[in-house]
Amino acid sequence: MQLKSALAVVLSSSIAALTAPGLQAKATAEQATALDGAKLTCNGAEKAGSPSGVAEYTGKWMGTWPGQTKPYGYEPGPYKDEKPIETITAANVARFADKLTEGQKSLLAKYSNYKMLVYPSHRDFRNADWVCAAVKKNATTAEVVHDGKGVTGISGAIPFPFANTGLEAIWNIINPHRAWTESSTYDIADVYSNGNIAWGRITFKTLDPGRDPAKRGSYQDKIGAYFYQSYLLPERDKGFTAVGYQPNDFNKDATSSWQYLPGLRRVRQAPEVGFDYPVPPAGLRTVDDDYVFNGSPERYTWKLVGKKEIYIPYHNFKLQDPSIKYKDLIQPNTINPDYVRYELHRVWVVEGTLKKGMRHIYGKRMLYADEDTWMAMWADNYDSRDQLYRTAFAAYFYSQESKAFHRGATIYHDLQAKAYEAGYLNNEQPDGSRRVNIPLKPDEFSPDAAGRAGR
Repeated sequence: MQLKSALAVVLSSSIAALTAPGLQAKATAEQATALDGAKLTCNGAEKAGSPSGVAEYTGKWMGTWPGQTKPYGYEPGPYKDEKPIETITAANVARFADKLTEGQKSLLAKYSNYKMLVYPSHRDFRNADWVCAAVKKNATTAEVVHDGKGVTGISGAIPFPFANTGLEAIWNIINPHRAWTESSTYDIADVYSNGNIAWGRITFKTLDPGRDPAKRGSYQDKIGAYFYQSYLLPERDKGFTAVGYQPNDFNKDATSSWQYLPGLRRVRQAPEVGFDYPVPPAGLRTVDDDYVFNGSPERYTWKLVGKKEIYIPYHNFKLQDPSIKYKDLIQPNTINPDYVRYELHRVWVVEGTLKKGMRHIYGKRMLYADEDTWMAMWADNYDSRDQLYRTAFAAYFYSQESKAFHRGATIYHDLQAKAYEAGYLNNEQPDGSRRVNIPLKPDEFSPDAAGRAGR
């Protein structure tokens, strides 16, 4: 009896050590079976709502909803007739403080025209069956490898539905389920503290081969995503074209890019374009600010802080409306808040602290990832003195074409410069010009493609 008791204590201690925060442990078969069950969604989110207003998960729609009429292009969405249930301003911020990020509080305090219109919370869209099947497989097999620079698992779905460490969480944020291709022309507005606006415009394409439902792949495949950007505005940058790819495993490769330089009329391989490389035309965001965070996680120590209820931008169909003109949307200090929809949701809070000896303009990053999708909806970024520096959010909407949430307008606030960039704007482009999940080929992202575009 004594021997059995001692053995039980050892086993219990070993299991506790494996599942303690900060240590990696694969999910058990029993845990994986619980996914997409009575209590958990297939991504591991809680199906239950909360007394404070987080909606219960229904998952009743996929790819369509009542009133949806077009296979692609702008749709007003299923909640178009709803009115705000709360308006958060600097005057009443204290009442909502426990459900706001530090960046949101700073924006409310700094700008008199900043407010947050809060609508009822909804959780009605679900993933395709193949996505859920991949998540269940990943739950018991995926691992963080190569000192955190890569993961294993089936691509096209998150690798860790039971994320237990900061690295597992950040790899979910890097790899949520979303469209496998996108092709569009976007506008960019850089708004400075004096009210001046500098405009940019790019032709944009991306191809994530591992997210193709017909093929899928492995997170150990070489290519994570191809990218293509060709500038139409500002005039000084017209013709500048950048192509390249981002790897899946950053231990094996690095983000690589080739650029067509109009002044030289030739294509050259670019220097390092990852991490805090400033993004043209204004440099108000970094390369790894895309999707709020993307790219290699290697320069930070990541901590999974936990789950919290936060007001985040959600179901932002209205912000994509072609009838909204930029003269009404782009305002001093911030975009017009009347067009931004916030909802109360549970989010995973993930903290990144810059490693000693590593370089980045952000000394600390706080990321807020939606519980249902693991898409990072908001980020608060701090400088090396631990002062709040920049805050960003992506206004996602549900895309009928990709059967997944898709990034719309993305707003990057530089709180110290009192400037902001509104990117991925599509309102004044032809309705339907943004296409997702249409076939694209790797040779459309080659150095030769950059040369053809620039000439």
